[in-house]
Amino acid sequence: MSTGSMNEIWVYLSAQPLLWLALTLAVYLLAMALHRSSGGHPAVNPVLLSVSLLVALLLVTDTPYQRYFDGAQFVHFLLGPATVALAIPLHGQLKRLLAMSGPLLIALVVGSLTAGLSAYAIGALLGASGPTVASLAPKSVTTPIAMGIAERLGGLASLTAVFVILTGIFGAVFAAGLLKRIGVKDDASIGFAMGLASHGIGTARAFQINEQTGAFAALAMGLNGLLTAIALPWLLPLLAPLLR
Repeated sequence: MSTGSMNEIWVYLSAQPLLWLALTLAVYLLAMALHRSSGGHPAVNPVLLSVSLLVALLLVTDTPYQRYFDGAQFVHFLLGPATVALAIPLHGQLKRLLAMSGPLLIALVVGSLTAGLSAYAIGALLGASGPTVASLAPKSVTTPIAMGIAERLGGLASLTAVFVILTGIFGAVFAAGLLKRIGVKDDASIGFAMGLASHGIGTARAFQINEQTGAFAALAMGLNGLLTAIALPWLLPLLAPLLR
């Protein structure tokens, strides 16, 4: 088969929505297989591998992101039901959750405010533009909420999505090992920290450790999204004049 014929076939297939859905699922299955073959090493993160492979594929084939999203948006739709389903393992940890409610509340407030305000302050002090620091502030919140917060603050939703993904991948790869190195051994504490700092990607990694770690990560992810959505639009206007 000639190169011209192959190009014509690809042009036809790339315009079909189901192609990109199928490729997304195939790439993720490949990434999961590589992750398992590595013995579950955190550096071989399935999300990182999937994103890298899909970005490379889009660049090589010169495919616009919108065309890809039109085909793969069903996966995006499933984020909602998947997030709700995280309540199931959390219910199994209800007794431990109630016993730890005080420390968890303190960790939530301190961690959430530190994540948002420190990112905003560092970006502003380094000379980043207003839209950039507004896009950076909600980086530790799950993507749909973070994008909404960024738009409300005057940031760029697409830039926020990039920051969120990078933050999540970094946390998924390094957080558990770093926490254990500094003496944090409790699974619930590790999970809560991962969900608080690294949202959904960190939560997915936490579930790979064990169910308790994942359940507390899911709790932190949800509560952090709620608190950040309420607090950042109120606090950042107060912080901004101090950084000028």
